[in-house]
Amino acid sequence: MQPAGVFAAAVTPLRGGGAEIDEDAIGHVAAFLRTGGADGALVCGTAGEGMLLTPAERRRALEAYLAAAGGLAIMAHCGAQSTADTAALAAHAAEAGAVGVSVIAPPYFPLDDAALLEHLTAAALACAPLPFYIYAFTARSGYPVSRAVIDQLAERVPNLTGLKVSEAPWERFEPYLIDGLDIFVGPEALIDRGLAGGAVGAISALASALPEVVVAAVRERTPEATARAAAARAALERFPMPSALKTVCALRGVPLGNEVRAPLRALGEAERSELEGVLRGLLEAVPA
Repeated sequence: MQPAGVFAAAVTPLRGGGAEIDEDAIGHVAAFLRTGGADGALVCGTAGEGMLLTPAERRRALEAYLAAAGGLAIMAHCGAQSTADTAALAAHAAEAGAVGVSVIAPPYFPLDDAALLEHLTAAALACAPLPFYIYAFTARSGYPVSRAVIDQLAERVPNLTGLKVSEAPWERFEPYLIDGLDIFVGPEALIDRGLAGGAVGAISALASALPEVVVAAVRERTPEATARAAAARAALERFPMPSALKTVCALRGVPLGNEVRAPLRALGEAERSELEGVLRGLLEAVPA
């Protein structure tokens, strides 16, 4: 069965001032996501600080989430700066038991279509026949994934299954609703329109801290439920992410710290206090 539904873009718990992975806390995060109704988790994506972790740390984080899954479908984000690291992470995800691999276009150097096609081909073949997803997110990669690259990749590899699309606004998102590919919505504000256009679910950073809100948006498919998710995301984005996501998890009873990998920074005490007040308001809208 192909992945679908609500995938939380899971946080990566850290300790030691952000210097090492807190593998024990990963089990608590997975349990929290299950209780909140999530269908799965994407590990080491943007909210999971994947690009700031070493390949060895990313492998350990994925293995810890897989061990703690308890019914959650676990997808691995394997995008890295180099093709060699990306392909190696994708191969490991397939061997470890992930349900899919996603890869963002490498940041910093803006690749042309020919270079990006070769990069994605190597990554997809490294994990074949595991489902492979392109992660389209210009705000993070620095450049878009063209339709030509997508079409040519589909001709080259047998396992291109779909995309996680974090492009916004709608005019930039809609062209990625491609027949024959499974599309996951990234921006919470576009969940209802994306699903109406044929998307199969959402991969959401908000779902790592308020999974119930995103689950309701995906299940109900209404503008009202999507608006609640969008408002919650906007409220959290006032604070440094992903430390804010970890803080919300902790305030909701998940035993983990809000430490992040430098150069990201953790919330200060004043920010944490303010976030507590914001969270109280958000929880009033959480579906029972």
